[in-house]
Amino acid sequence: MPKIKTSKSAAKRFKKTASGKLKRYKAYRSHILTKKTTKRKRNLRKSAIVNPSDARRIQSAIPY
Repeated sequence: MPKIKTSKSAAKRFKKTASGKLKRYKAYRSHILTKKTTKRKRNLRKSAIVNPSDARRIQSAIPY
């Protein structure tokens, strides 16, 4: 059987936690930060867990 190729773009965006869930970083943190409040930018720094409805799709892109 042929091996499944890893989607490199997904591999760079998502990491697996110890419990097997997928960790992601939040959007809207890259540019135009002057108009965003300090509180909003601070909350965007934190990582988040991928929604279970999306996790299965992403899991197939990252077969490790």
